[in-house]
Amino acid sequence: MKPTAPRSEAPAIPSSTLQQHVAAVSIDATPRGYQLTTRQRFAEPREQLFAFFGDAGNLAAMTPAYLHFRILTPLPIRMQTGTLIDYRLRLRRIPIRWRTRIRAWEPPHRFIDEQLRGPYRFWHHQHQFVTLEDGTTEMTDVVDYGVTCGAVVHPLWVSGELKRIFAFRRATLAERFLTA
Repeated sequence: MKPTAPRSEAPAIPSSTLQQHVAAVSIDATPRGYQLTTRQRFAEPREQLFAFFGDAGNLAAMTPAYLHFRILTPLPIRMQTGTLIDYRLRLRRIPIRWRTRIRAWEPPHRFIDEQLRGPYRFWHHQHQFVTLEDGTTEMTDVVDYGVTCGAVVHPLWVSGELKRIFAFRRATLAERFLTA
């Protein structure tokens, strides 16, 4: 890990850096809705990366400040299958409450969070950590999700917004960890 001070707030990322990361976030239509996928390689071992992602307190540092993201569940949160986490954020000045449940918890390989209440028809986010032959770790996010009036709303607002959010997350992680 790069030497940085702990952060509870998201850092400012230059727009040129964000644009590079937007290209690495793909969104495809599926029979049920949409699937967002992004992969990133790191020099750190997967156990270290999993521990970082497994600490819900790190979510705010990976979320753009304009979303005003806050975890409502008292910290620290003991992560395990079945854990519930409540959040609050604002999107386009609209306050949103979001509740997720940890559907699968398999350290240091993967975990899955799913939306129980929130802005999407459904949200199923798998975080996977794989050690590659060269000793680096590949982290993959796969998010299956659906939106109401998807054919209209998705291309106008949702797709671009999610790409920007995940690009910000990628840029923040590249700043925090050693990318391979």
